[in-house]
Amino acid sequence: MRQNPERRTALIDAAIEVLADQGARGLTFRAVDTRAGVPIGTASNYFPGRDALLTQAGQRVFQRLDPGADVVGEALALPRTRASVDKLMHEMFERITAFRSGYLAMLELRLEATRRPELSKLLTEQIRENVEQNVRFHLDAGMPGDADTVVLLYLALSWLIVERLTLPEVFGDERTKELITAAVAQIVPE
Repeated sequence: MRQNPERRTALIDAAIEVLADQGARGLTFRAVDTRAGVPIGTASNYFPGRDALLTQAGQRVFQRLDPGADVVGEALALPRTRASVDKLMHEMFERITAFRSGYLAMLELRLEATRRPELSKLLTEQIRENVEQNVRFHLDAGMPGDADTVVLLYLALSWLIVERLTLPEVFGDERTKELITAAVAQIVPE
């Protein structure tokens, strides 16, 4: 297997775009090579099989969705109020929906995981860890609410993200913003 990390990352990013555009059935080495703009056969030199490509695409989506130290630092500087949680939920929603192809690829990967135990295991571990990190951050930061507060916000916002990315006219931008604020008001204690 080839070891050029920049090329590997470009191929994985191309796989994410293929997943978002064509679904899991469209994810072939040829499609990835074409999307990445590399010679046909390149992806097969970097990944032993389609399962490895699917798995690494899932890992990469999470890397790219990580908010980074600056965003975390800004969040920690906020007062510990429901209004701050509301602000954070709006910012998170916008950050995630800005990476449309990543989230759509993740939806495709979730569906594919129902048929691939190794992918299911990986995604379960990644998503569980992501939720646990969000719970720890919320509690350690002293934001209002408990672990269930964070999980309920995660569940509510997850479907709003799906609506925004797949059928944006169901609620529209303004109504979506109102719904995020309403979810926070219903879920997060004063």
